[in-house]
Amino acid sequence: MILFPAIDLKEGKCVRLQQGDMARATIFNHDPAQQAAQFEAQGFRYLHIVDLDGAFAGAPVNAAPVERILEAVTMPVQLGGGIRDIGRVEDWLAKGITRVILGTAAVRDPAFVRQAARRFPGRVAVGLDAKDGRVAVEGWAETSDLTALELAQRFEDAGVAAIIYTDIARDGLLKGLNMEATIALAEAISIPVIASGGLASLDDVKALMEPRAAKLEGAITGRALYDGRLDPRAALALVAGLAA
Repeated sequence: MILFPAIDLKEGKCVRLQQGDMARATIFNHDPAQQAAQFEAQGFRYLHIVDLDGAFAGAPVNAAPVERILEAVTMPVQLGGGIRDIGRVEDWLAKGITRVILGTAAVRDPAFVRQAARRFPGRVAVGLDAKDGRVAVEGWAETSDLTALELAQRFEDAGVAAIIYTDIARDGLLKGLNMEATIALAEAISIPVIASGGLASLDDVKALMEPRAAKLEGAITGRALYDGRLDPRAALALVAGLAA
């Protein structure tokens, strides 16, 4: 079980949104590289980054802060937001990103996702962000007709490294992970699934360690870390099996 601390980038700053709404952004750190280094010092072993502006623009916008983060940490980094063609994938992987996350492209251009996954085995993840049961795209500004399961099943044989499943209704609101929907997705496909959206406390981490969640690769945590609701040391100890 991997606990991924999240850095969401908006205008070069580390922010958290509520339900993906860019107008409801809270700035938590003006120095994303410093924030990343802090996460690594706390013991986290894999970082999750989203270029929010890039997700809306359809091309990377916060490349400079991402590059500074890569210089500041040694842990693996996965990145999503505005990666819509094979050239962007190649560029980011060459710069040191361990795994790229393709979201809108998975709906708009599944052939590209398959191409990327074949060319870079183990280094391409698909982001499935669900709103009212349907996959949202373009920075969550639009909703498609596809369910998360329908889209995930399209990539069963594509070599995709992971599915990152986000419940938009819970994202940034500290309502707890949608364990039922996430586990149901994980049990229906062979691709590893990462839970995202709403992780609020140590109770959520405990739920991730239950036998029913054994198929999950990990979970992403954001606001709960930033506002102190989730103690990094306690959470990581629990994941490592060291907690009482």
